[in-house]
Amino acid sequence: MSTRVPVLLHGFVDDAAVFPPGNAALPDAVAAHRDIRTGWYAGMVGPLLLPASSLAAVTAELAPDERLAVGVIGDTGLAGLGGALAGADPRLDIRQIEVAVAKRGEDPQPGLATAIEFARALSGGTLYAEVPLTFGMLGALDTIAAARREGVPIAAKFRTGGLAAELFPTPIELAAVICACRDRDLPFKLTAGLHHALRHADRETGFTHHGFLGVLAGVLGAVHDRAEVADVAALLASENPAVPVDTVRPHRDAPRPLWVGFGSCSIPEPLADLVRLGILTGPSEPASTIDGQRV
Repeated sequence: MSTRVPVLLHGFVDDAAVFPPGNAALPDAVAAHRDIRTGWYAGMVGPLLLPASSLAAVTAELAPDERLAVGVIGDTGLAGLGGALAGADPRLDIRQIEVAVAKRGEDPQPGLATAIEFARALSGGTLYAEVPLTFGMLGALDTIAAARREGVPIAAKFRTGGLAAELFPTPIELAAVICACRDRDLPFKLTAGLHHALRHADRETGFTHHGFLGVLAGVLGAVHDRAEVADVAALLASENPAVPVDTVRPHRDAPRPLWVGFGSCSIPEPLADLVRLGILTGPSEPASTIDGQRV
């Protein structure tokens, strides 16, 4: 593991190359992930994320003695997960499973009950239950936290972006989620929309995206400073790069609290942002490039 990657960022960004908007072909994604594992920044990158429906197909891409760390995204739904995992190649080291337990506006408790029973039977890894940021969320977090206290390998997952404006939580909404997880000592993952370190408006859609460094600053403020929702929201909403950078920098040598990480279809994008902002130190000689981007 590279010493250039501080402890705070270990396993921070999962490789979601096969998912939109990247949509890499499976053979290309597996080959690129092998290259990532040899890079100086490898310690920053988590497992390769794969749809449950592709687990059979990935077998053809594996070398005979290969062991590939993966995260499984439950595109089959809870009902299809068992079969997909049962047929998975033993060369796949399944570190995590992520699945939605309800649609927006639905009661998450029935799906969550099924997810908890599924997680009880896991032989390894953690199940991340994606809970909509709408009706019943706090009750769902109580249920997940109670299951964790019983030893069930389950945690929470939330959506921070997508193809519609309502899928992007406001700073106050996301701050409330972070503080709710803090109050329950509940690890969580985030998905979608976190393409860059700093808060920004997408040129094509006009949607305002949270910056992953701003979210990390908010998490650190919530956990270490016991910041209230309004103060965490202020960290999330800041468009001044110095705010997240100055908040995050002092914590680089400590493990990341609660926020397990997020997936990105492009590893070079977050990597380049972190180097540019001085949170990561890349090799200086010779100049390093990834997918044509100098880092």
